[in-house]
Amino acid sequence: MPLPRLIPCLDVAAGRVVKGVRFQGLRDVGDPVELGSGYSDAGADELVFLDVKATLDGRRTLVDLVHRISERLAIPFTVGGGVRSVADAEELLEAGADKVAVNSAALERPELLTELAGRLGSQAVVIAIDAEGGRVRSRAGTTETGRDAAAWAREAESRGAGEVLLTSIDADGTRAGYDLELTASVADAVDVPVIASGGAGGAEHVAAALEIAQAALLASILHEDPNRLAGLRTELRDLGVTVRWS
Repeated sequence: MPLPRLIPCLDVAAGRVVKGVRFQGLRDVGDPVELGSGYSDAGADELVFLDVKATLDGRRTLVDLVHRISERLAIPFTVGGGVRSVADAEELLEAGADKVAVNSAALERPELLTELAGRLGSQAVVIAIDAEGGRVRSRAGTTETGRDAAAWAREAESRGAGEVLLTSIDADGTRAGYDLELTASVADAVDVPVIASGGAGGAEHVAAALEIAQAALLASILHEDPNRLAGLRTELRDLGVTVRWS
């Protein structure tokens, strides 16, 4: 059984890492290359890089930035935001990414997942799901889709997604804990790994999420103190969670 993964997440807008609460009030928290490199050196299992404005701006992910990040990392990383085609995904992998995350484009045209899996392999395809009240929202959380999160995760898996990145908009940035009910509903619906995202405020929150999901995404809890990652591993082990030593 693979060990649970701790995955720092860098939401990027205008070339800077940003963080808000429930996808609102984004504030600048640093340089993506420096933060990504720091998390890599600190022993993160993986990294997720999301261009949170690409879809809203109608453009592709910043490929040059992905190049620069890849040169500084010693761990796998996933890139999402603005991926609308196999060509977009291939460009990101060629720039150094290990996986691509798709969200709005897959909701608009679910066949994209099958195309990506057929060309890149399911292991490189992550379905990113943003949910509020258990319902999926697209376009950086601004648009209702009418879809149930668990049902959409199940369909995405059947179409070729090899992993689910599940973000609770309700919990995002609150540091009050992950949405365990939402996470459990999605984890029960699929056989592929689920990454829980949104709400980490302490080791106890991460431990609770890892009882359900295979990985925990970390943002606010780390961005203000990147050195917290090593201490978090120790705290988790003290709580009985077996994680990789960095």
